[in-house]
Amino acid sequence: MSVGPAAFPDRDTTAAKLSSFGETDQAFVKLLMENPEQDENLMEGLQRHLDLSAESRFLNSLKLEKLGEWLGNEAPARLQMRLMEAARSSQHPAYQAFRAGLAKSGGLQRAFPRA
Repeated sequence: MSVGPAAFPDRDTTAAKLSSFGETDQAFVKLLMENPEQDENLMEGLQRHLDLSAESRFLNSLKLEKLGEWLGNEAPARLQMRLMEAARSSQHPAYQAFRAGLAKSGGLQRAFPRA
């Protein structure tokens, strides 16, 4: 009987880390970004965090923008396109704030410089 590895961290754990985003949470996310095998878990957690932010009664757009800027600065080149795709997946202000932070970081331009 072949059972695949458990998805750790799951998307809810990753979303919680992105939501609180203290120093230990940042270290956790950096560790996730170091391992390409964890990319899917990171992206699912980010999507969950953005969805929860979009559904919340109070939208902290400054916090989402800072998260986008931090991820844009810290994420490796292989994740930059996926981060921007996640940010563009909705027109909700939560996604727009995250997208503004990503754009401010310039991560996509560093990953894919113009010729």
